[in-house]
Amino acid sequence: MIRFGVIGTNWITESFINAALESEDFRLTAVYSRREETAMNFGRKFNVTTTYTDLNEFSTSNEFDAVYIASPNSLHAKQAIACMNQGKHVLCEKPVASNTRELSEMIDTAKRNNVVVMEAMKSTLLPNFLAVKENLQKIGKIRRYVASYCQYSSRYDKYKEGTVLNAFKPEFSNGALMDIGIYTIYPMVALFGKPKALHAMAHMLESGVDGQGSILFQYDGMDASVAYSKIANSYLPSEIQGEEGTIIMDTIHTPEKVLIRYKDGTEEDITVPQIDHSMYYEAEEFIRLIKSGEKESSINSLTASLQTMELIEEARAQIGLVYPADQQ
Repeated sequence: MIRFGVIGTNWITESFINAALESEDFRLTAVYSRREETAMNFGRKFNVTTTYTDLNEFSTSNEFDAVYIASPNSLHAKQAIACMNQGKHVLCEKPVASNTRELSEMIDTAKRNNVVVMEAMKSTLLPNFLAVKENLQKIGKIRRYVASYCQYSSRYDKYKEGTVLNAFKPEFSNGALMDIGIYTIYPMVALFGKPKALHAMAHMLESGVDGQGSILFQYDGMDASVAYSKIANSYLPSEIQGEEGTIIMDTIHTPEKVLIRYKDGTEEDITVPQIDHSMYYEAEEFIRLIKSGEKESSINSLTASLQTMELIEEARAQIGLVYPADQQ
């Protein structure tokens, strides 16, 4: 049994807990929030009475072995490092940090304390994504990766009314690229490694973050294009195009239907069964690492996280997206 504490009391944390509870090795034992009432109300949903409002008290607690972090992006590194310095394993929501400097510090801290740190990128651990990876050879030489994730944010209505919520504030290292775009980039890196070059463009909002954007990536013998948005919806599938056929995913962030359409017109359905609580698989992988003594996932590897962050950082430089965290 791995005892978990959580940082963050939002719907994402609740979704993670409900998914992780499907594992017999998961137990929630502590909740951290900046406000005591919030922590207590959230803990009550899961019959947890141990709550904290002080990060130092939380990180030094003996009530849990590992922590799931789902706070604003700008807080990830500080909170993760504090917990790892006390011997806690860390599963941190994507994007795992604000920039490569923070992520490098997190990786160094994990190695120094002999603990696991893993980015909670759910999509690359889903059975249907693994089915894509296992069937790649069927479509011949890969020529193009195309991914789209455009989801109108419910908070954008408030933004247009003049109320800027956290999702659109640069001080929280937010915006479309960090919150949505990463879902298109991380799977690309997991499948094909880091590209040679990229060209990014974006629509910047007056608050200082990007509302949407597109990036072109160049590999040897193939290219990739991704589109992401928090100010418009898209219903396009995502594709991996090869010389012998094309793999089609219904969505890139949570693939539930995966087909191969071969150049002769035939189709193969490579969809596999998948638990509805899609965050279960990241919890399962993280717990497996802790129990086995391994320090790094072979799928959501530290290299994949670092390369993804390097690409995001380069794209941010090109579109002029700067966070206060970059100046620290």
